[in-house]
Amino acid sequence: MSFFTGMDIATSGMTAQRLRLDIITQNLANVNTTRTPEGGAYQRKTVLFESVPMQNSFEAMLTGAINRKYNTQGVQISEIVADESPMPVIYDPTHPDADADGYVTLPNVDLVTEMVNMISASRSYEANVTAFNNLKAMNNKALELGQ
Repeated sequence: MSFFTGMDIATSGMTAQRLRLDIITQNLANVNTTRTPEGGAYQRKTVLFESVPMQNSFEAMLTGAINRKYNTQGVQISEIVADESPMPVIYDPTHPDADADGYVTLPNVDLVTEMVNMISASRSYEANVTAFNNLKAMNNKALELGQ
């Protein structure tokens, strides 16, 4: 394991959570969007994460086997998917996007869910920042030992 592996892992977590926050912000910005360029109401998006496998070098495999560690080296975004939950429909014949029967399809974005997800992503980001700073302090102390 290199000197900066822990920092790389924390950085990958920060990057993933930042993108998750961006998608949550996009969902919140479109909470009332009933017409998109693709047609229809805005559809909520979610982020899927996946672990990044460790390098398949002999040294990495040997170290992992000796230390019985997971063979992962951080996290990355696997894809951004549209939420397939049902879209709420309201009756409002005066709305410009109402269908022939007077019903308007609204986005499937729930403010409470998005705010909970935002707090979760923000706390995860903070945890990765704390881990990064602690690793930086430990590396500095290790360098001081060599003096």
